[in-house]
Order: sequence, then structure tokens, then C-alpha cells
Amino acid sequence: MTNDINNLELLNHGARERLAFIDFSLQYFGHISRAELTERFKTGLAASTRDFATYKDLAPGNLTLNHTDKRYYRCADFVPVFQQDPEAILHQLCQGFGNGISTLVESSEVCLDAVRLIHPNPDIIAGLMRAITNQQAIKCGYVSVSSGETERELVPHAMVNNGHRWHVRAFDRHHQEFRDFVCTRFTTITELEEVSAPYEQSSEDKQWNTMVDLHLIPHPEIGQTQAVEMDYNMVNGELNLKVRAALASYVLRQWQVDCSADHRIKGQGCQLALANPETLIDVENMRLAPGFGIGMS
Repeated sequence: MTNDINNLELLNHGARERLAFIDFSLQYFGHISRAELTERFKTGLAASTRDFATYKDLAPGNLTLNHTDKRYYRCADFVPVFQQDPEAILHQLCQGFGNGISTLVESSEVCLDAVRLIHPNPDIIAGLMRAITNQQAIKCGYVSVSSGETERELVPHAMVNNGHRWHVRAFDRHHQEFRDFVCTRFTTITELEEVSAPYEQSSEDKQWNTMVDLHLIPHPEIGQTQAVEMDYNMVNGELNLKVRAALASYVLRQWQVDCSADHRIKGQGCQLALANPETLIDVENMRLAPGFGIGMS
């Protein structure tokens, strides 16, 4: 925590939760209203007015009230009252927010998760989330493998954990198309004032809005398939998934699904095969899917 820690610690847990909600909403969405606070915590308007007054005492430079729409907006020199852990932030955002206080649980000695994603800086997450929430464009520094660091203008609309890392789906104004950008590769983010154009918004992202059906089966090379069927809770030897076209290649790569037409990948850890590889023909970015295109005429 920053700012006046002593004053904050004098408050009870319920009051700290409400202040954390205000703090989180300003940082990650850019604004909050008294009505949203009362709806979240089932308190009265008078109580929410006191909460905003307390928050303003703690961090006077963090928010400003717009009298037209009765919403509090994040100030440019915002400094968070509550320090947030990136992993907890992303988990909360995926789960529909939570109470605003991010607490990283201590690792267990007997129940371990071997997968550890590298998480973006909280300020980068916040900048992306505000742009997504408010349908705004951003100017950003971004480092790519092919071009190094360049300045770009993007209109982000979703953040995605693809199993290996977090990326943001965004309209790239230079290339005039929707692309994926790795969140850890952003160096700076500046929010632009103008609202994005209709053709830059998620409703126009065809790969995002197109759903594809994936029919997964145990790989034909496996003699005894029962274990694989149990691993994936298959019904009659098949698992049917419906995923966004923009995410299909990530799912297939993460699960190491053999996407070749005749399932010819052998001895490379593929326990699953795609029974209907033709469903991927119009899906972009399929170079990530194991074996896609092999054996297809």
C-alpha cells in the first residue's frame, strides 16, 4: 500500500474492501460511480459518499468527479492505494473482478502447479484494461522478434491467456487488421483521447467472432485409449469443443493435438488427434497447430 498507511489500517475490513474496489476500478477501468459501489456492496448512497470522501482523503490526486454523469474518473497522476499482484489481478479480471483486494496465496508444499506464466507489469495490464473497457485507442512501445521496439497505435478489445503467456487481441492501425500482441512486450502505453472507430472494435473482428467446432479423439497410434478418454472426459471416444477461431491454434498447440489430415505425427507426445482438420481451413494463424496442412490436398 502507498499513501497514508496508518489511516487505512484504522478502517475495518469492510471499509478497506470498498476502498480497494474504488482503487481497482479507477486503475483498471478508469472510472467508477457511487451506484456501482452500492450495487457491489449493498450499502446506501450516504455510506458510499463517505467511502469516496475517505478515499479522496487518502489519495486526493487519484480521482475527480464529473458532475455531468456523476462518475469519478482516474486522474493522470494516479498512484494506487493498494499494491496488486499481477497474477491475482489477471485471475480477478478473468473471474469477473472480485472484491478488488488481490492477495497471492502462499504456495502449497503438497499441491503444486508446474505451469507458471510470466505476467505483465500491473501498469501495462491497467492501461490495456482501461482501453478495452472504454473502447479507446492506445499509443504504445512494443518489442517484436522481427522488428525490435517500434511505436504503434492499437485498439485492444480482449486479453487472453493462451496457455503459454498473456496476449491482447487488438486492431493494429498500421496494418489495418486485428492481431495478437504479447502483453509482456509492451514498454509504454499512452491512452489516446478519441473513441475507436466502429471498424476497429471487437464486433468487426471476424476471427474473434467466428466459432469453430473441434472434434478431438485419442491419437490412432495409441493402442489402449481408455486412459486418454478419461483424461479428457470424452464421450464415446470423442471430445467436442467450440472455440473462437482466433484462439483455435493456441488450444491445439497447448494440448498437442495432431492436426495433420492422416494423423501422421508419431512419437512427439501427441495423445490427441483432430478428427475434422477441414474445420481449420479458414482459420488464420494455424502455423502454431501441430501438423496442420500436412496431407491436405
